[in-house]
Amino acid sequence: MVNSTAYIGRFAPSPSGPLHFGSLIAALGSFLRARSMNGQWLVRIEDIDPPREIAGASHQILNTLEAYGLHWDNSVVYQSQRLEIYQQQITQWLATDNAYYCQCSRKQIKAMGGSYDGRCGRLAQPHKVGAIRIRNHYGVAQFLDQIKGVVKVDSQFAAEDFIIKRSDGLYAYQLAVVLDDIHQQITEVVRGSDLLEPTCRQESLFKLLKHPSPNWLHLPLACAEKGRKLSKQNHAAAIDVAKPQASINAALRFLGQTEVTPERQASKMLEQAISQFDLSKVPRQSEILLVT
Repeated sequence: MVNSTAYIGRFAPSPSGPLHFGSLIAALGSFLRARSMNGQWLVRIEDIDPPREIAGASHQILNTLEAYGLHWDNSVVYQSQRLEIYQQQITQWLATDNAYYCQCSRKQIKAMGGSYDGRCGRLAQPHKVGAIRIRNHYGVAQFLDQIKGVVKVDSQFAAEDFIIKRSDGLYAYQLAVVLDDIHQQITEVVRGSDLLEPTCRQESLFKLLKHPSPNWLHLPLACAEKGRKLSKQNHAAAIDVAKPQASINAALRFLGQTEVTPERQASKMLEQAISQFDLSKVPRQSEILLVT
């Protein structure tokens, strides 16, 4: 279990649009867990994919968190300001043959059966350009989740040499999130269940870096229909900044928690929510359909 005196959690949204109800669940769940453990709660803006980002979204997200009483500790970390750190790690891995360039197209990978077979890593004359893949020495195929217990993923997926830098020069989520969690000394990651599979890849990177991985806690996803989570890509409606009370109680109900007394100040509502937070009541399933 996490030592409550050393607990550090985080919320890490991407600035691809305003916060919606699904992202509120992740934010509130991670906040309540951290505060109930007398720990720190950090915010990180994952802005390393410019084509998907919307101008002004980062500022809007932070304003929404404040309107909901979700006040963070320390300075906000922006991934876009850490690109040099990511590149330094990749350069080191390339120099030690722990990573290599790959020029396989999606069509080629589909022809391999849908899973990359490592062929570029076996070339006598390695590529000098292309996407960069990690040599996945560990291939972690299962991990312990604080809600779901032991989670297992497809062994072929787990063993794949996955991309850490795309051919267009953008850094991959898997690399950035692990280096940032180490940098911010995160002890437990609380997030949505859409990231269950990637967790195994992150575990493999933690092992390669010889750094202990955080505890994992994956919350259920809010879905409009089966297999379709609320997301910015699906044009999910932004949560109400002016009147957060109803959304806070709706998110608490979704997380299996007891509603709190509506207050003019959202932070007062969260004080009550923290005092009665019960992890054992959080639903174990990966998806919950919203009733319309």
